[in-house]
Amino acid sequence: MALLDVTDLSMSFADKKLYSNASFQLNKGEHMGVVGQNGVGKSTLIKILTGKELPESGSIKWQKGTKVGYLDQYVDIPDGMTLIDFLHTAFADLYEKNERMTQLYNEYAETMDDDLMEKAGRISEQLEADDFYDIETKVEQVITGLGLDDIGRDHEIANMSGGQRSKIILAKLILENPDVLLLDEPTNYLDTSHIEWLKDYLNSFSGAAIIISHDYDFLEPVTNCIVNVAFGKITKYRGDFKSAMRQKDEKIKTQQREYEKQQVEIGKAKKFIQKFKAGSRSTLAKSREKMLDRMDVVEPPKSNIKAEFNFPYEETGSQNALVVNELSVGYDKPLLSPVTFSVDTDQKVGLQGFNGVGKSTLIKSILGIIKPLGGTATFSPSVKINYFSQDLVWDNPDATPMQIIQDKYPKLTQKEIRSKLARAGLDASNAFKKISTLSGGEQVKIKLALMEFVPSNFLILDEPSNHLDDETKESLKKAIKKFPGNAIVVSHEASFYEGLADKKIDVEKLSLK
Repeated sequence: MALLDVTDLSMSFADKKLYSNASFQLNKGEHMGVVGQNGVGKSTLIKILTGKELPESGSIKWQKGTKVGYLDQYVDIPDGMTLIDFLHTAFADLYEKNERMTQLYNEYAETMDDDLMEKAGRISEQLEADDFYDIETKVEQVITGLGLDDIGRDHEIANMSGGQRSKIILAKLILENPDVLLLDEPTNYLDTSHIEWLKDYLNSFSGAAIIISHDYDFLEPVTNCIVNVAFGKITKYRGDFKSAMRQKDEKIKTQQREYEKQQVEIGKAKKFIQKFKAGSRSTLAKSREKMLDRMDVVEPPKSNIKAEFNFPYEETGSQNALVVNELSVGYDKPLLSPVTFSVDTDQKVGLQGFNGVGKSTLIKSILGIIKPLGGTATFSPSVKINYFSQDLVWDNPDATPMQIIQDKYPKLTQKEIRSKLARAGLDASNAFKKISTLSGGEQVKIKLALMEFVPSNFLILDEPSNHLDDETKESLKKAIKKFPGNAIVVSHEASFYEGLADKKIDVEKLSLK
């Protein structure tokens, strides 16, 4: 029996059909990657599998007793709980057993009842079997592996950024060691070294996994089957990501050949019917009509929605666009050693190599959003900045994309706004939905569309490829590359820099130790 059996699954939102009568299985040991364009229903699929959303129809059957762990970035966490306390909740049942054992030993000391000693001994054996006495070692390994050291073990979760919160929820999930891991974009807030650690962990994980990711460099080594969500269908392919994509491409080519072949057949039949329907061969013509009525029509392969971006440029005559000198960044204490680098005219720069705590803080310190602890970051006087923040935070989560852009740029017509959203890959139905109901990728597209109304000569983009499907990432990369001015791009995806950055700056290597 499969660990998970999904049968005849159908789901839609408003007038948009996500999938219809879709079926697939997850078997023991399978690490399944889930791919597809933004907004096709990948995250909704995970919510259906965990019971957080109810499908229109179909059945979801988990094998009895299967322990499922879900990377839920919106889980409620009590106020005042620290990082280390939260990670320890992964072992709550073991700590309860330990308390019970201690209680039994204390009662035995008072009563000398051998039954109490025997019960305490049995609990002790269970704790040893479950590696209770190695908990702190496991916790420290995950803290180090996912780069949580710099956050601080006593840092309250309520005061953490969205990225920090996501990382500690992932850390707890790993410590829980479930039978099945459900991960929705697990690499979004991880840097290269931490992604490598997660790859190693998943490759050694003996359980099953379902992993949604647009980071194909990450999916390739950690999956052995792929589910593609597209055009109302969920299709499972065997093998790693590259193998699955070859199978997908071949399936599209086969469908195209069958479509073309059938269209020729239909064309000949229609000509025959038109020529002979009123003549001596009308019986044969009617027979051909019946044949066409009974024919299972092959649909042509559908095309994905293509996104296009164009960031308006404003001229600058400066040679040194940005000079960063001994910049020390952080809050109560420095997160990095002082950083020094410069960006010359029209250079595209990739920032890499520092941990997830420091990257956004460095960018915000350069921009003056966060006051640096020391040093300077000086832009040329003629620099006009266009900034993309990775945080998907909206002033009004109930506002629609149309309203958000209209409020910021009231002189624009609805036609102009809808045209801009369409070019960004957002269809008409999503333009009038609450922003909070859209997928992460769709929200990123809206933020990028907003940037297209801002003339500038210096783009600063902090993890812009997070949440985006592969086609949209390529379109964004192309737009940054053709932008005549400067750009600083932070991305955990090495492939996103390729052919884009004139130089890459490893902040840790440049830092003064």
